[in-house]
Amino acid sequence: MSIIVRSLPDQAYEIVRDHILLGTMAPGTAVQQAAVANQLGISKIPLREALGRLEQDGLVTSFPNRGYVVNTLTAEEATEVFALRLKLEPGATADGARRATPADREHARAELLALEREQGTAGTGHVTHNRAFHMALIRPAGGITSQLMERLHILSERYVRVHLEPQGRDDRARDEHRALFDAWMAGDAPVVETLTARHIQGTLDDLQRELAG
Repeated sequence: MSIIVRSLPDQAYEIVRDHILLGTMAPGTAVQQAAVANQLGISKIPLREALGRLEQDGLVTSFPNRGYVVNTLTAEEATEVFALRLKLEPGATADGARRATPADREHARAELLALEREQGTAGTGHVTHNRAFHMALIRPAGGITSQLMERLHILSERYVRVHLEPQGRDDRARDEHRALFDAWMAGDAPVVETLTARHIQGTLDDLQRELAG
């Protein structure tokens, strides 16, 4: 057993990221670095490092003489991100099903149970666990595939949260995840590919309707 000590930038990254995902740092608003650093009890240096990571995640953008601004949610970005997932993720998840070891399957089971415990609760845990579950299905496909897909999942996280807000969406997502997991555990790659595509397309269709106005 070992103790993991998180650095100040790591802690600042997680806290600010949660505020952005929850919407308490609203899209389109400037990050008040002095105020945020004061609230966290840190200097601006670790906060700037955290904000740099958040910019790489696509959650904020830096502007000369303005600092960092929280990125807005747009139908155009949602379409681009989820369309890329739709092109790449079904095949990657199917490859994961083909190549999964017993250890991979146990890891996927644990991530699904963690996700189901978090669904319907306040906070951002369900969004993080949603990514962890999907990545558990993808990782057996290979390292480069995992890196590319994790980047897309990070970009899609705020949209996943928006998608799950309407009543009943958690139940639908739970059913879809369960069906996908069962097919993946059985190594049924064609069914996995079909269910993954249907899951992503359904989310994209819902988001385009919600963000159109």
